[in-house]
Formats: sequence, C-alpha cells, structure tokens
Amino acid sequence: MDPEEIAAGRKRWADRYESARKREADFTTLSGMEVDPAYGPPAGVADPRMERIGWPGEYPYTRGLYPTGYRGRAWTIRQFSGFGSAHQTNERYKMLLGAGGGGLSVAFDMPTLMGRDSDEPASLGEVGHCGVAIDSTADMDILFGGIDLGKTTTSMTISGPAVPIFCMYLAAAERQGVDLSTLDGTLQTDIHKEYIAQKEWLFPPEPHLRLIGDLMAYCEAEIPRYKPLSVSGYHIREAGSTAAQELAFTLADGFSYVELGLSRGIDVDRFAPGLSFFFDAHIDFFEEIAKFRAARRLWAKWLRDVYGAETERAQWLRFHTQTAGVSLTAQQPYNNVVRTAVEALAAIMGGTNSLHTNALDETLALPTDQAAEIALRTQSVLRDETGVVNVADPLGGSWYVEALTDKIEAEAEELFTQILALGGEAGSSQEGQAGPAQIALEAMRAPDAADRHAIGPVTTGILRGIEDGWFTSQIAEAAFAYQQQLESGAKHIVGVTELHETVTPELEILKISDEIEADQREALEARRAGRDQAAVDRALGEIVTAARGTANMIEPILNAARAEATLGEICDALRQEWGEYREPARI
Repeated sequence: MDPEEIAAGRKRWADRYESARKREADFTTLSGMEVDPAYGPPAGVADPRMERIGWPGEYPYTRGLYPTGYRGRAWTIRQFSGFGSAHQTNERYKMLLGAGGGGLSVAFDMPTLMGRDSDEPASLGEVGHCGVAIDSTADMDILFGGIDLGKTTTSMTISGPAVPIFCMYLAAAERQGVDLSTLDGTLQTDIHKEYIAQKEWLFPPEPHLRLIGDLMAYCEAEIPRYKPLSVSGYHIREAGSTAAQELAFTLADGFSYVELGLSRGIDVDRFAPGLSFFFDAHIDFFEEIAKFRAARRLWAKWLRDVYGAETERAQWLRFHTQTAGVSLTAQQPYNNVVRTAVEALAAIMGGTNSLHTNALDETLALPTDQAAEIALRTQSVLRDETGVVNVADPLGGSWYVEALTDKIEAEAEELFTQILALGGEAGSSQEGQAGPAQIALEAMRAPDAADRHAIGPVTTGILRGIEDGWFTSQIAEAAFAYQQQLESGAKHIVGVTELHETVTPELEILKISDEIEADQREALEARRAGRDQAAVDRALGEIVTAARGTANMIEPILNAARAEATLGEICDALRQEWGEYREPARI
C-alpha cells in the first residue's frame, strides 16, 4: 500500500474515531505521557502489509472491530460459574455481580449437559459436581432469583440440550415479567464441537442441526438481541488441538451455521450479527494474539466473499475468551495465577470482547470464593492498572506478530481446503489454482447446488469429517505430538517437568456435599407431584408430534418448560423420535 493510500486510511479511521463514543477515562501512561488511540506506519512510508492489517474498525478487522478499541468500551468481565444447587450458584452470581462482573456465564453439571434428570441412575454421584443442576424451570427461577434478566446479559455454556434449557430460561424470564424481546445474552448451542471434541451430544447430527435452525429462526423473529449460537473453539483446543486447528475447525463450524441460516431463507445480514465465538487463550502469548487477529480477518473475508454479507456487523467476529484450563497444574498451584494473567493479557491484546479468567484451584476442584475473586481481580488489575486499554491493537505492525498472524491464517486456509475435500469439493478442476473460499463460493453457486448442497459445502465436509473420525484423529495427533515434546524435554511446564518443589502447599478445596444430590432429587420429586401432569403429558406429546414433522420446535418445547416438564422428560421425548447418536467404533 502506497503512502497516499495509507494516509487516506489513517484519516478515515481518525474521522470515525472522533465521531465514536468514548469512555470517560484517563488514557495517558502512568508517567502522564499522551498516547494515540492507534498507531500505523510513519507518514510518507509505504507498507504492503497494510492491505491485510488495515486500521481498527475497518475491514478486514485484523486490528479489531471498533475504531476506538477499548477506549470506547472495555471487554466484559464474564466469569463462568455454577456449582451445587441453584441456590448456591445464585449466591455466587450475586457475589460476582457485586464485585464488578459485567454479566453471567452459567456452568451446568454433567447430568444437565447430557439431558438427564438428577434422579436418573446415570446421574448418580454427578449432581452439582462440575456445575449447577437444572431439572426444570423451577430451578431456573431459583438460579436467577433477585437478578433482573431483563438487565443482565446471560451466557449459557451448553450444546446438546441447549434448546430445552433455553426454553426454561425464557419461561423463568416470563415469570419475572420480562419482555422476552429485551433479553440479551448468548447460548452456546454449537453441536459440531461436541462431535469433534467434547463428546456431549444427544441426537444424531441432522436433528441437532434442525433444532439449531429452528432456534436461529425463532430468535431472529422474537428475541433479536439474544445470540442463539456461540461457536466454540475452546473445547477443541482443550482436547489437544493446535492454535491453527482451533481456529480452522471453529470458523468452519461457524460457516456451517451460516449455511444453515441461508438454507432457512434468513438473510445473512440479519442473522450473522447474532453469531458469536468462544476461544481458548493458551499459554503461548504471541501465538494466541496472532490467532485472534487471524480469526477476525478470515471470518470477515469468508462472510463477505463467500456468503454475501454486505453490512459491517455481519462481517464482524465477536468472541468471548476463557483462559486455558488445560494449562493449569495441580503441582505448585499458585503458579496458575501467573499463567492465567499471561493468558488473559494475550486475549486482551488480541481484542477479545469478553473474558473469563480461570481460578488457581480448578485442576483440583471447582473454585472457592477466594480463588474465584482472585481470578476476577486479575481482570480488574489488567483493565485498570496496566494501560492495555489505551491503544487499539498495540502490537499491530510488529514484524513477529504480523508474520505469525499470516502463518496461522495460511494454516487455517489449508485446513479449510481439507474440510471441503471431505465433502467432495476440493477435488474440482480449480484445485491448486483457487483458494478454499473460491472453491466454497463456486459450490454455493453451482447450478445443482440446491440438490447437492442443501446443507452447504462446508457443512457437508464437517459431517463427513465427523462420520469418518477425521477431526478426532487430527486433534489426537496434535495432542500426542505435544506430549512427546514434554517427555523429550523440548517443551516445559514449571513444577511438572522441571523446577519441582519438595513441599506442596495445602489449598482449601470446595467440596460439594452429597446432600446436594439428595436435596435435588427430593425437590424434583415434589415438583412432579405438584404439577399439572395432564398439561405436562400434553406438552410432551406435542413435542413428539412436532419432531415428526417440519414445524419449528421452539414453541412446543417452551410450552413444556412452562408446564414444568423436566429436562430429562423433554429430551426423552426427542430421543423417542430421533434416537441417540453413537460414535462409530474405530481401530
């Protein structure tokens, strides 16, 4: 890019910055030095990289979505939390909100994640242990008691039974008197990553995708501020993938959901702004920053060039970040505070929109109140004391960071090509001449695309990759390679592979009482006895009928939630019609 083009871009960015709303804050250094809100090449100097880098708030958004960076709005502090009963988690939420948390992020226990009631045999010993137990809308009432859902953004990390859980959330909001159209938050719902990494699915992929399509259409029409999909790379990375694999598999999942929306006849410029993403911030500081920058750039290019998004907001990649749980160690656990701070800083330097910082004791148990507060205050220190909010994309233009961003982007593009090949696209005559975006675009526009790709070329590749175990093997190979590096001494983990200590400090550990499970089972029994069973049976029958047809599933499931049908009952009604997914055995 020549000096004149760079100067024009700088002026365009400066004009947008001046007209944008900024926070009332001091954006000078600790010594009182004035700093610019963003930096670029010196005046009069050409820089060919600017075509790919751009300015903050401008396509391809490598440097961030907003011309103001964090001067306009700092990232949202959104701590993931849930344990024991709805009563206990409600108390933790009020503590987090009172201590400066900007929103809620719900962690569910294993029975809930698997669509099971707390009194089922498969739930024994798991109730409330890795998150909060939710059996019915009554639990949602307790979970959010005293918290105005109309004024609190709420993220729910659940995919398999996401739709029934979301309907219970809606029913609880109705009972609070909240206008559902005003609700704001995020539902994860990303079922692809369950088959790829987390393995907490319920049904075969096709009916799951139908539910997601129904949810997208319902939210677009009825709850426009709520984001029905948070495409998750976090679980893919925690399973052992590389940074490029996390990026590629996550964005490919996102492209698949765009194809799903298009297949429902929803305008991409209407539904794409409702998509959000969830990434891992691992311990390799610069690699993570580069990954986040490449993610925004790739998403914007594909949404514009392949899927036809015309508006800025439809091209934006908004993402939440959680620091890497897999990087934490049980040995020398206080070192985990340092690891979390470094990872959080990488997420911030990469421009995350919201952030969760893990607690130091999470390798041993769910966090204690003290550990949770240290994790929360880590973000407060980074935001309020370090000056990282002063300048948008402060590492933009770094030779190292830009080269790493380009390299991760190129690796992700190669993985896109492989995913398209799984669906039969990359074997076209353009292979080796056109990039994966062009191949996908030609597949979307092919005369017989309606017949061959009703679910889209990327979706076709993903479903084949799930069926063939391609994603699982890719992640397993990456995890094995890293383990070999640890065992050979090529990579190090302080306190684990080197610098051991002879005395391990004692930590207070949060213990979930067995009484929680007994109390939850007792409460569930009482609710079943006190509800209108005829209304429940009628609602469950309507779910089965809807599942056999093509009508939108959300309203029947919401009616069941209003009638106090349990999560297990709703999911069993769907299992009755759709069956359960069984991962193919592979040798």
